[in-house]
Amino acid sequence: MSPHQGQGKPRTSARELAMDVLTRVEQEGAYSNLQLNAALQRASLSREDSGLATELVYGTISRLNTLDYFLERFVAKGLKKLQPWVRSLLRLSLYQMMYLDRIPPHAVVNEAVNLAKRRGHQGISGMVNGVLRNILRNRKELVLPHDLPAAERIALAHSHPQWMVERWISQYGEEGAEAICRANNEPPSVSVRVNTTMISRDQMLAEMKEAGFEAVPSDLSPEGILVLSGGNMALTEWYREGQISVQDESSMLVGGAVGPAPGMKVLDCCAAPGGKTAHMAELMQDQGEIIANDLHEHKRSLIGEQAERLGLDSIHTVTGNALELAGQYPAGSFDRILLDAPCSGLGVIRRKPDLKWTKTAGDISEIASLQRKLLDSVSALLRVGGILVYSTCTIDPEENERTVQHFLQTHPGFGIAEDSSEEWGKLRSTGQGAGVQILPQDYHSDGFYIARLQRFF
Repeated sequence: MSPHQGQGKPRTSARELAMDVLTRVEQEGAYSNLQLNAALQRASLSREDSGLATELVYGTISRLNTLDYFLERFVAKGLKKLQPWVRSLLRLSLYQMMYLDRIPPHAVVNEAVNLAKRRGHQGISGMVNGVLRNILRNRKELVLPHDLPAAERIALAHSHPQWMVERWISQYGEEGAEAICRANNEPPSVSVRVNTTMISRDQMLAEMKEAGFEAVPSDLSPEGILVLSGGNMALTEWYREGQISVQDESSMLVGGAVGPAPGMKVLDCCAAPGGKTAHMAELMQDQGEIIANDLHEHKRSLIGEQAERLGLDSIHTVTGNALELAGQYPAGSFDRILLDAPCSGLGVIRRKPDLKWTKTAGDISEIASLQRKLLDSVSALLRVGGILVYSTCTIDPEENERTVQHFLQTHPGFGIAEDSSEEWGKLRSTGQGAGVQILPQDYHSDGFYIARLQRFF
């Protein structure tokens, strides 16, 4: 902690806040988004400084192994031997030098040295000054060697773990793997779903344009709008009144794939935080019943809050293990089932950059095994003629296509369902296999997998 605590403590700067968040993420394995939100609430920074702190946290985590690769050349005793906060400070400083054009390099160095003086002693601030000035003098050397093997080159150029890149090369080829990694480092789009029980998409677009927002209809979802400029949509009156929800375009495709109609009985097996649940209720015009299940009680309340904000009465929340649902309802009692399965999350790295550094290949196999059990268990609850949609926010075939193919081979009563809509038909025509695999580079939306299965007997 700072020696200047107590009276007269200087206000936290954007860089100091970012340094503290990065240190906690590394030391405690904390989630960067939760740590950052909590720190921003405590610090009351200006809007501009909050933006900078956010950019520094997510950017530094996104580019972690590239930053470390270059820092190792300039830190004499090696990065691992430094105190965690010093390591975070050097990383976020180099991130600014390499990736943020708008901040003059000398300002970056001065800020870092002042922070090091406040936090540490003369020796540390001298070392930080020396390392960063040395990097400035040798900026031309911050390039990767030309002769690296493909996986190592992609891993360092786009900051992803090498095992992940190797896996993607084997699944999608070298070009495909590089495109995934590049897309994962781009800022995510802002998209919202219109609550069509209250307002049409055309009306909402007109209102947004009138209010000075730059917005266009989504090509992927008939209820979606891409907001190209206009700030945080969750702070708008439209959101508060339940006319829109913030949701990624790929995620919106899931509700459409389920294709629920008014009067149906629908089961959403792993429903929190409730975005897809609410979308299905809107598509049903809030007529019928959706049982929205989640494992955790605190997450169940999130689903209830969504339903209340959106004015939806057809959603009934329950808590429990999805593996046990088959024992709680009569066989064949649902017209539609959505299994938005727990997954490795490798499709949402651009929103959650920490994911790429915390996942392992072992996690993928373990979770694929759970997914198979879940599919097997909940499928008994679908009526003959009903539709079961299996979806994940990952891009790994072991969790996606292979899981679904295994299910179809072991459940002869099930097959691939007919297209539910024009949008779904277009998507289906682009892929081979039981489901649709969307990669992060395809539509600049999240990586997602969706399969529509029908029970024939």
